[in-house]
Amino acid sequence: MNSRTSPIRETATFCRVCEPACGLIATVENGELTGLRPDKANVVTRGFACNKGLAGDEIHRDPDRVNYPMRRRKDGTFERVTWDEAIGDISSRLREIIDKNGPNAFAPYIGNPTAFNTLAGPAIGALFAQIGTKRMFSSGTQDCANKFAGSEAVFGSSTMHPVPDLDHTELFLSFGANPRVSHASFLSIRDPIRVIKSVVARGGRVVHVNPRRIESDKTKAGDTLLIRPDTDVYLLAALIHEIDRGPGFDAAVVKTHGKHVAELRAFVANYPAERVAGVTGIDADEIRALALDFANAKAASVHMSTGVNMGRQGTLAYWLLHMLSFVTGNLDRRGGNILSVGFYASAKAGRRPYSQSFIESEFGTLRKGALPGNLMPDYIEAEDDPVRAMFVVAGNPVLSIGGESRLRSAMKKLDLLVVIDLYRNATAEYADYVLPSADSFEREDINITGLGLQFEPWIQFTEKVVEPYAERREEWWILGKIAQAMELKSPFDHEPLDGGEGDGDMSEAEARGLWGRIDHMLRGRSLSLETVRAETHGLKFEGLEPGAFYNEQLQTDDMKVDCCPAAFAEAFARCANEFEELEQEAGTRLKMITLRDPYMHNSWYANLDRMKGGTKDRNYLFIHPEDAKVRGVEDDDEVRLFNEWGEVIVALRTNADLARGVVALTHGWGNGQTPGMQVAQRTPGVNPNALLPTGPGSFDPLSNQAFMTGVPVEVERRLLAGDG
Repeated sequence: MNSRTSPIRETATFCRVCEPACGLIATVENGELTGLRPDKANVVTRGFACNKGLAGDEIHRDPDRVNYPMRRRKDGTFERVTWDEAIGDISSRLREIIDKNGPNAFAPYIGNPTAFNTLAGPAIGALFAQIGTKRMFSSGTQDCANKFAGSEAVFGSSTMHPVPDLDHTELFLSFGANPRVSHASFLSIRDPIRVIKSVVARGGRVVHVNPRRIESDKTKAGDTLLIRPDTDVYLLAALIHEIDRGPGFDAAVVKTHGKHVAELRAFVANYPAERVAGVTGIDADEIRALALDFANAKAASVHMSTGVNMGRQGTLAYWLLHMLSFVTGNLDRRGGNILSVGFYASAKAGRRPYSQSFIESEFGTLRKGALPGNLMPDYIEAEDDPVRAMFVVAGNPVLSIGGESRLRSAMKKLDLLVVIDLYRNATAEYADYVLPSADSFEREDINITGLGLQFEPWIQFTEKVVEPYAERREEWWILGKIAQAMELKSPFDHEPLDGGEGDGDMSEAEARGLWGRIDHMLRGRSLSLETVRAETHGLKFEGLEPGAFYNEQLQTDDMKVDCCPAAFAEAFARCANEFEELEQEAGTRLKMITLRDPYMHNSWYANLDRMKGGTKDRNYLFIHPEDAKVRGVEDDDEVRLFNEWGEVIVALRTNADLARGVVALTHGWGNGQTPGMQVAQRTPGVNPNALLPTGPGSFDPLSNQAFMTGVPVEVERRLLAGDG
C-alpha cells in the first residue's frame, strides 16, 4: 500500500502549523490527498495531533486556493497568466525600480509559515542579499523578536532558549502561555497539557500567570494566577527581589557564572512585592509566597510565551525570566531549564554581541535584522527614499500588523506588490501579482522549526505527499526563477546533479544541491540526509541533558551570563516611567488582550467551513461581568470597541474567567474585504489589530517587537436608530 504506483497509499509526514510538528499519516488516493490522521508510530508525538493539523488536507483541497499565477487588472480584478509572463514582468519591473531608486526601494515581508519551510529561508536570503536591500520586514516582530534579543543580550546568542525540564520539575511557572489551545511557543512539545498534568499528578505545582483563567483545580493542569496585562515584567522583578532579600541567590552559581549581578539587584530593588501589588493586581503576600516556593523548590522551571512577548517590555521580561532561573540555580539543572540541542548545536550560529546589534535609521535606533512591522506604512509613505516595491512571502500584514487602515492605504501606494501565498488574502487584494505557493504536503521538508526548542529532540524528513496541484510551486523555485530572470545567481544556473530535474528517486531540490546545508548540519551528528530520510517516522535524540551550558554552550566572550546588560539602560528608564503611569491608572482603564482559538490559525483557517459552525462564525469581545455591568452592556449586545488608534463594532460576551479590567478578542479575523477567500468574507469577524498602535513609539526599541497586548481601549453600547 506504500507503493507510489498504488491507487491508494499512506505516507508518513508531519504537521507544519505550529512548533511541535506532530506526526501525521496522509492517505493518498489516485494521486490526491484525501485524509490525515495522527501517526501512532512517530518517535515523539506518538499519535497526538490537534484539529488544526488534521484539517491540513482541507486547506490543500480548498477551492479558493491560488492555483495559477494571477495578475491584477486595472479594474482591480485578477486574471490568470503564465509563469513566464509573471516572472518576466515582475523581474523587469523590480529591476527598473531598483535601478532608478536604489536597492532600498525594495523591501520583503516574510511571514510565519516560512519558518516551517526548510528550503524557503535560504532562497529568500539568497535573492534579497543579491538585490542588496537593507530593508526587510518579518512577522517575527509581531510575536517573538523580544526573545531573540533577550537571549542575545544575556547569553551571547539569539538561538539559546533553555526549555523547562517538565519531566523532573517540582514547580513550573508559565507566563502568558495558553498550552491547551496553542500548544507552546519556543517549547516544542507533544501534547503539552498531558505533560503539564503529569507534573501535578506526581505532586508538583504548576502556576499559569495570565490575565484570564486558563486552568483551574478541575482541569488538573495547574492553577492560574490572574495578572493585569503587560505587567509581568514587574512581577518577575518582584519575585527576584523577594528571593534576594529572603533566601538569597544561589551564591556559588552567581559567583562562578554571572557578571553585573549588583546591577541586577539594583534594578529589581525598585520593584518590591508591596510596590508592584497594585499594578499587577496580585497581593504582595502572594508574590512573596510564590518567590519563596520557587527559590526553595528542589527544581523549578519557567517559560514565557506571546502573551508577554507582545507587551511594551517583552525583552526586559524575557531577560528577567532568564534571571529567575539563573539566580536560583535552576538554569542547566535537572528539573530546571535546559538548553535543547537536537540535530544541530545552533548556539554558535546565533552568536553576536548585543551591543553591536543596532543601526541608525530614518526612525531612530533600531535592532538589526527585521525592521519593526509597525513601521511598514511609514517606510512606504516616507518623503525621502520610500519603499516602492514589496514581496510578501507567506504573510498577511494588512491584518496581522497594528494599524490596519494605515496599511491598506500604504499598500495602494506601492509601485509593485507581489504576494506568494496559498490564498488571495487581504494583503493580496492589493497585489500586482499573486503567485501560488505549494503547501506543506506538496514539498519535501524536515521539522526544522523546533531546532533548539524541543522538549524531546528529534528530526523527521518528509517526502512530498503529493505533487503540487495545478501550477503551484515551492517558494525556492519561484524566487529562484525571479533571480534567474534578473540575471542573478540562482539554483537554475547549472544542470541538476543527476542530469535532469529530479530523475529517479532524487527530487529537483535535492538534485540542485539545495539540501546541502542540512546535510552539512547533520554531519555534526554523524548523520546525513539519506540516513534521516530512511527513518520514516522520525529519528529521536537523547533528551534534555544538563551540565554543558556554562562551559560549552554559553556564547558570551567571557563565558559569563550577563545579568544586567549595559544596553538596557534606557529601557530601565522607560520601565520606571511606564510603572508610574500604571500606578496613576490604578487599574481603572480597560486593557485589551488577543486570544488564541482552537478553530483559527492566522489567515489559513479563516476559510474552512468546518471551523465556522454555530457560534464560531464570528469573534466575540469577552469582558468580565462586573465590567460589563458598569458600562451598561450585556451578552449579545453589539458594542463599539475603540481607542485613539481605531474602532470596531463587535458582539459582546461576558466571561468571569477574565481578570477585572481586561477585554479579550480573538485574532485572525477581519476579512470583510477579502473576496479571494469566500468563506472568510462570508464570516468576517473583526480585526483586533485595527486598534493597535502603529508607527514610531509602538514597539520595543530593544527588539523591534510590536506592542500588541494590554492596549488601552473603551467599550460602549452601540446606539442604533431609535435608541435614546
